[in-house]
Amino acid sequence: MKPSKWARGSNQYLKRPHSAPESNDLTLDELAADPEAERQIQRGATGVSWSTFDVGRIEHAARDRSRYRFRSHLPDLIWNAAALEGNTFTLPEVKTLLEGVTIGGKRLHDEEQILALSAAYGRLDDMVGDETFSLSKEVSDELHGLVAVHEAIEVGHFRGEGTVQGGGTVRLATGGSVPGTEHGEGGALLTGHFDRLVDYLQDVGDPRRRALIYFASATRRQFYFDGNKRTARLMMTGELMSHGYDIVSVPYSRSLEYNNALDAIFEHDDATGLLGFLGTCTIPDR
Repeated sequence: MKPSKWARGSNQYLKRPHSAPESNDLTLDELAADPEAERQIQRGATGVSWSTFDVGRIEHAARDRSRYRFRSHLPDLIWNAAALEGNTFTLPEVKTLLEGVTIGGKRLHDEEQILALSAAYGRLDDMVGDETFSLSKEVSDELHGLVAVHEAIEVGHFRGEGTVQGGGTVRLATGGSVPGTEHGEGGALLTGHFDRLVDYLQDVGDPRRRALIYFASATRRQFYFDGNKRTARLMMTGELMSHGYDIVSVPYSRSLEYNNALDAIFEHDDATGLLGFLGTCTIPDR
């Protein structure tokens, strides 16, 4: 299966999600005249809303070039993703572990997390290479089954689809917690949210914006018991690479900015700060 061919560009129409009160399409000019109407459409389709954000720093080259740069930065990508989860491995230790050498004195959990990230990123690279990557539940479930195999209560399917119920509660960086989206019987509510997200993204013509919006929405919805941000990051990376764009990687050195943006999305369903932040997290030239 080749990646989805998105039907319409962002300079044409945005379609109201099925949950919106009206079914007529609005042009972007009409939406610009009523920002709140646009935000309602965004929230209905994705669970979050946003205003303008810039993706100009995410550069386009070619898919092979994007994959090459992805591979050359892989240890850094894995280390940053793990460090943001509280993993104690240093970057040199990650490089050593990926070369097949066990690091003494480290928790088994931290080692397993690094190796799971490596397996998931390797599978993603294969998907992009053979053109089987897509923003689909099947791909997301497969990648989640790899990246969270040692951590989540159940892996490879949405909350509510298995035998364990509940979950989705998020602890904020500033303290307190926010309940996750209800999963519904058999995960039906989450599946419906995912379908509306993908339907909305079909009308977003810029792959960079599609990728970042997907990350924000999937992170807010908490489709899985654990590993949501890592899975959403993999999907964001796959969408960018599939269309020949440089990938986005949140550096651990900017974790305070990242956590503040995440708190805003969980507390207020406002993704503006997170999307703008992600647009600045481009990988450096080597």
